[in-house]
Amino acid sequence: MANNKTNPVDIQFGKFSWPITAIASITHRVSAVVIWVGLGILLGCIYYAKQSPEAFDQLAQLIEEYFIGQFIVWGLLTAFGYYCMGTIKHLIQDMGYCEEFSSGKIISWVAISLGVILSILAGVYVWV
Repeated sequence: MANNKTNPVDIQFGKFSWPITAIASITHRVSAVVIWVGLGILLGCIYYAKQSPEAFDQLAQLIEEYFIGQFIVWGLLTAFGYYCMGTIKHLIQDMGYCEEFSSGKIISWVAISLGVILSILAGVYVWV
């Protein structure tokens, strides 16, 4: 009796060449998760800031003076900006445009590029 079983194949994701359409879709979903986590942080900050004027001033000082607070604000703005671009891309495709692979690559590049531009603008807003 021959052994026809094969060993599991080790899939090395680093060797794959992901299409830009897949990258755009995955980052859209990741940005949604970041927004939901950030929403929890934001609600906690709002609750804390409403406690007293001193608490509000402490929270404002955290965002103004500490890199971690600025980084969180920048991260949330970046995630929200890319999520909006990805959503517009999906809406355009849902209307029947750019559904072919060649035009889908173009609209994915546009969405990612605009997301990067919005991220840069968010960084300028937060740190300048």
